[in-house]
Amino acid sequence: MKEAARRLSTSIFLLLTITATLHAQDLASFEKRTTVRKLDNGLTVIVMERPEAPVFSFTTIVNTGSAQEVPGITGLAHMFEHMAFKGTDKVGTSNYTAESAALAKVEEAYAAYDHARRDPVSHDEAKIAALDKAWKAAIDDAQKFVVPNEFSKIVDRAGAVGVNAFTNDDETTYFYSMPSNRVELWAYLDSERFLHPVFREFYKERDVVHEERRMRTESTPIGRMIEQALAAAFTAHPYGQPVVGWPSDLESFSATDAKAFFAKYYVPANMVVAVVGDVKASEVMPIMDKYFGRLPKAPAPDPLRTIEPKQTAERSVILHEQAQPVYFEAYHRPAATDPDAATFDAIEMLLSEGRTSRLYRSLVRDKKLAAVAAGFNGFPGQKYPNLFAFFGIPTAGHTASELADPIHAEIERLKTEDVSADDLQSIKTRTKARLLMQLDSNSGLAIQLATYQTVFGDWRELFREVDKIDKVTAADIRRVANATFTPTNRTTAMIESVKKATPASKGDTK
Repeated sequence: MKEAARRLSTSIFLLLTITATLHAQDLASFEKRTTVRKLDNGLTVIVMERPEAPVFSFTTIVNTGSAQEVPGITGLAHMFEHMAFKGTDKVGTSNYTAESAALAKVEEAYAAYDHARRDPVSHDEAKIAALDKAWKAAIDDAQKFVVPNEFSKIVDRAGAVGVNAFTNDDETTYFYSMPSNRVELWAYLDSERFLHPVFREFYKERDVVHEERRMRTESTPIGRMIEQALAAAFTAHPYGQPVVGWPSDLESFSATDAKAFFAKYYVPANMVVAVVGDVKASEVMPIMDKYFGRLPKAPAPDPLRTIEPKQTAERSVILHEQAQPVYFEAYHRPAATDPDAATFDAIEMLLSEGRTSRLYRSLVRDKKLAAVAAGFNGFPGQKYPNLFAFFGIPTAGHTASELADPIHAEIERLKTEDVSADDLQSIKTRTKARLLMQLDSNSGLAIQLATYQTVFGDWRELFREVDKIDKVTAADIRRVANATFTPTNRTTAMIESVKKATPASKGDTK
């Protein structure tokens, strides 16, 4: 009884603390310090004044990821994450005029080699070898003009930290932090990356990306399983193709392909820049006009046409590996902009967040069937209809398939039993705590502001999530669970462990 009272007291204290902090960091407070403006060329700029320390963080989101790729160029969106740090026509080169001519010869030589290599009729190995040699010689000539890592060295000397980028299915994101007195230097350098990009060392970086694929997908059983599971779950929508790309595409697409992709998608109307920290909007906006305003105006790319058709039969993937068994299953759900998005978030927290979550208590703590058991939604992206997934890693002596029924039992509880008022309140309290964590740092807040502006068209949706979760009812959870978690909407994937074959001894006969 005393322990229950202590837990209740702790929960009340946590709720009061979070509520008080949120009151100090509510939407109205952020609106007073946040300025949003669309430049004449269509680029959206968000400036949030936060003068706690003399630093600022920025995030630039290009509303383009692997979902914008088509067969033949998968993995190309990810290439820009690498190319953006190669410099410009002024940074990263000892003689751009000569380098530009050399790069043109690289593309000419590569086009001839690649065409001959892929020609299924006139496949002449001797000719292909000669063209390969000529292409690589052209690369060596162009390399003579490269000043390695000059962009990164410049920003490092200016005090930059956290210099990085990432690509996912929905977007490509660039970010780092600098001292506040370096805003103009940052604006110049980063606008130049998009105004005068140079695709130098393209094929070298293409090989690097291919190696990433080998390391993260082809060499890991879970990587292979997830790739196959997504390919099974999405038969039409590009969420079914890997962000890192298919191997044959990574051996084929060119810098010329990259330039065409860049021209179509890296346009101001398809970009959001968020600046957070010890800055003043009245000073930053003119700088943004001066530098980012130089990017040429162009129409935003058309929205995707392909919509994943309704799944009408269960799909299954089984990998036989000399590895730890793993269970995975996923169900189609609507995009993040759907009215039921908050209900899916509530279900995820109820089933998966922490040691009080239902899947942990059932499969890990009580039944001891799994070392890990959880669920997550918004996979592999959130901008388009996506997946709510569950996974588990069985404990020693148990198989992957043994986790299916216990997971389904917890899903059935959602369909048939109302979630208690205490559980709902716990979800809502943790949602507020999660929001506070997202607001904790300049860099984290810049990413959140830019992401919500990109996905929802309004950064304020970051704060409205709390209100939406507050409105989720037990009836909503039952309704959504019954509509979503059905066998015909399910794709399962498993790694089934197999023993390593014992080599036959010399005396064995067949």
